[in-house]
Amino acid sequence: MVTEQRALFIIFGGTGDLAKRKLYPALFNLYRKGFLKENFAVIGTARRPWTDEHFQEVVRDAIHAEGALLKDTSRFASHFYYQSHNVNDTEHYTTLRNLAEKLDQKYEIGGNRMFYLAMSPRFFGTIAKHLKSQKIVTAAGYNRVIIEKPFGRDFASAEELNEAIGRYFPEKDVFRIDHYLGKEMVQNILAVRFGNNLFRALWNNRYIDNIQITLSESLGVEERAGYYETAGALRDMVQNHILQIVSLLTMNMPASYSETDIRREKIYALKSLRKYTPEEVEKNFVRAQYKAANGQRGYREEEKIADDSSTETFVAGKLFVDNENFSGVPIYIRTGKRLSQKTSRIDIAFKAMPTNIFAPQRLGQNVLTINIEPEGKIFMQINVKKIGQGFTLKNSHLDFFPTSNGESTFPEAYEKLFADALAGDATNFTHWEEVAHSWKFVDTIRDTWDKQNDVLEEYPCGSMGPQASDKLLERDGCKWFYQGKNN
Repeated sequence: MVTEQRALFIIFGGTGDLAKRKLYPALFNLYRKGFLKENFAVIGTARRPWTDEHFQEVVRDAIHAEGALLKDTSRFASHFYYQSHNVNDTEHYTTLRNLAEKLDQKYEIGGNRMFYLAMSPRFFGTIAKHLKSQKIVTAAGYNRVIIEKPFGRDFASAEELNEAIGRYFPEKDVFRIDHYLGKEMVQNILAVRFGNNLFRALWNNRYIDNIQITLSESLGVEERAGYYETAGALRDMVQNHILQIVSLLTMNMPASYSETDIRREKIYALKSLRKYTPEEVEKNFVRAQYKAANGQRGYREEEKIADDSSTETFVAGKLFVDNENFSGVPIYIRTGKRLSQKTSRIDIAFKAMPTNIFAPQRLGQNVLTINIEPEGKIFMQINVKKIGQGFTLKNSHLDFFPTSNGESTFPEAYEKLFADALAGDATNFTHWEEVAHSWKFVDTIRDTWDKQNDVLEEYPCGSMGPQASDKLLERDGCKWFYQGKNN
């Protein structure tokens, strides 16, 4: 059942690419579905000297989609207002407060405020301070802050950032976005694990041989070159998206499906990540950079990238979660840019049968695959008999497509996360302790790399990474189940 929400959204960075590509279409989908009706308004702020009319035109262009009626887009966009804003200027916050109060009364919002910080983290503390000091934070309704990544660049900077925000907003009102947590198939991890007795019984180190997580991108750094050169794949993908997926795969069963219980178990899983010594980092992690191939230029040939850049565009690694259920189970991860295909995928490989009555035929490994994107589906590799005379086995798949049988297509991640934030449900957002333990794990890797002068591995554009990534698994007698475009 859809419950209408009342809220004033104030988006800092309202002219940015994220707002136009993700935020405005997400809000429009909530509007079309009835989560938002007439009692909402949006204030976009940035330094550009836009008018309300121009801002509304930008919003209409952003939400132009097949099936969207012109009258719907126009009515929706009429709720949008713009204020040119310098986040360091106190007077601008006074003007912002006056506009917010005016819109609150006009749309009968009741004091509910959603502050979305879609800009550089260096401004987060300043914005939080002024929202409080200039009394844009209301006493009548709720006041929630939604924060985009990156949340720091290491544990120390993340802690400093958290303290800056925490001076003015309690943890319960801080919603740190990791958009992977809004993806339908990522949320299906808990459904598969704890909604099926079959997998609930087998989901442990007695039956699972290894877990593989692949988040591959076919594009290069594109317009994010400036940011990426200071971040790299480890900070950009491993610290947040990959480790969040790891926590969902390895957490203990919560007492209930509730924000408090799920967070408790995720935090414990991340706290249980095995910290590596520098020697172990060198043994268990691979970093690499894409080079020119297949008509695509190499990373160092990209605009705004230094000719001698040592920033990694690919990371592969083996990690362990040393809790009671997963101790000893290797978790292989990899992520990179300019790989053969864009895909996000999890493979859970189960241990081989202790006996094989079909010998000398070899049994294929049972593998459960959760394909997050581009095609959301779950399938299980099993052994079945070939049709016909004799008794020969073959590999086959048990498939589940959540969008089949007339069910609706997946909602976008930002749409789901906006709906959660409006409802005050932070289950699919990251708690500070999750962020802290993730950074502590990643910092041991980053510190080791920063002290090494080794040359980066290279891999050609269009491949699935360097050979060292394959060898990481081969030495354990394993291989990557996902082999790329031809898989």
